[in-house]
Amino acid sequence: MKTIGLIGGMSWESTVVYYQHLNRLARSRLGGLHSASLLLRSFDFAGIEALQAKGDWESATRAMIEAARSLERGGAECLLICTNTMHLMADAVQNAVDIPLIHIADVTADAIKASACKTPLLLATRYTMEQGFYRGRLRDHHGIASLVPEEAGRQTVHDIIYQELCQGIFRPESKQRMLDVVRTGLAQGADSVILGCTEVGLLLSQQDMTGSLDAVVLDTTLLHAEAALDFALKP
Repeated sequence: MKTIGLIGGMSWESTVVYYQHLNRLARSRLGGLHSASLLLRSFDFAGIEALQAKGDWESATRAMIEAARSLERGGAECLLICTNTMHLMADAVQNAVDIPLIHIADVTADAIKASACKTPLLLATRYTMEQGFYRGRLRDHHGIASLVPEEAGRQTVHDIIYQELCQGIFRPESKQRMLDVVRTGLAQGADSVILGCTEVGLLLSQQDMTGSLDAVVLDTTLLHAEAALDFALKP
C-alpha cells in the first residue's frame, strides 16, 4: 500500500472525515486490522482563513507548497489537498513536488460522467464558486458546464460554511436554507449537486434529495478519499 499525504486542517472538521473514510475503505477492501498508510500536515485554519479573506493567495500558495514538500520528504507517495478552495494553487503545488497530486475536481468530474449528469450545481465557498480554478477545470479539462447559485445563494452557502460547519455547528435551519438554494438551482436547470466544499457533506447528503429535490449528490470529500485509496492500492 502506498502512503497518502494529506494537507488538512482546512478545516479539521472535514479532515476528520478524510481520515475516517480512508481507514474504513482500507479495512473494507483489505479486511482484518488493515488501515490506510497516511501522513498528515494539519494547519491552524485561522491563519489560512485570514490569508483567504485578505486575498493573499501568494502566501497561501507558499504554505501549501511547504506542506507538500514536507509530506514528500516524509515518505508520501501521493498528495491530497483536503479542501476544494485551496485547489486554487493545485498546479503550483504539483509543480513543486515529484509525487502526484490527486485533484479533487478531476475526481468529481469522473463521478459526474459516471452518473450521466450534465449540469451540476456547485455549492462551495465564494472563492470556489466565483473564481475560475474549479469551474474552469471542470469545463476545460472535462467538458462539464457547472452552475452556481445566484448572489444571495452564494453568500448563504459561504456564510454557513465558515460561520457554522467549519466550527462544528450544524443547525436544521441552515440545512433548510442550503436546500432552498439547491431547489432554486434545480429549477434553473441543474440536474445534480456538487458538495464542493469538504464541509458541506457534513450537512447535506443524498438522503436529503427527496421529492422535488430529486438530484444526484456528489460529495467531493468522499470521492477524493476513494480516489486516493484506489491509487494507494494499485500495484
